[in-house]
Amino acid sequence: MYALFADASVIPVLTVEREADAVPLARALYEGGLGVIEVTFRTPAAAAAIAAIVREVPQVVVGAGTLLRAADIAAARAAGARFLVSPGITPELAAAALAAELPYLPGVATPSEVMAARALGICVMKLFPAEALGGTALLRALAPVFPGIAFCPTGGIDERSAADYLALPNVPMVGGSWMAPREAVAARDWGRIRRLAERAAGIGRAAAAA
Repeated sequence: MYALFADASVIPVLTVEREADAVPLARALYEGGLGVIEVTFRTPAAAAAIAAIVREVPQVVVGAGTLLRAADIAAARAAGARFLVSPGITPELAAAALAAELPYLPGVATPSEVMAARALGICVMKLFPAEALGGTALLRALAPVFPGIAFCPTGGIDERSAADYLALPNVPMVGGSWMAPREAVAARDWGRIRRLAERAAGIGRAAAAA
């Protein structure tokens, strides 16, 4: 888990509507300095998009997100996903994810869910939806209660707030979609996405150097 995300402070969370967009999108993000990305299982194109990135842009580490059922995990693994992310955690989903033997970030929103994930041996979790739950204030409150637990907050985070999250000791990385705006992807404006990725990568580098 830590080896996979060692150099990833900012993870693009992508909803790919068209399979044809997957490869140029991944390339633009990689060229901008973001080499770990998450493709959400929110569209029919998701599995094919992951497979295309794995095949055509192997230098990018691509994971699958918004996994809701065990069948989603099987599809993500078959597509070549390198890590798994879910918005919440259930016994069935956690069992399937852990059996896949891939890094797994379950979504948590309460102390009870953090405890349930920790009981399964999971020490890196997704806090979702981060901003709606209380953002950095919640993460500060969780830190002394759950030492050794790291969070990847996702949901409502943008370029302005990312640095505030990354300044927290229990936040090694954040997830967001601001570097790949829906309208830019729709217009296939890969240059704009590359520039936004460069700025996002700069936020990550600054946080790591602080």
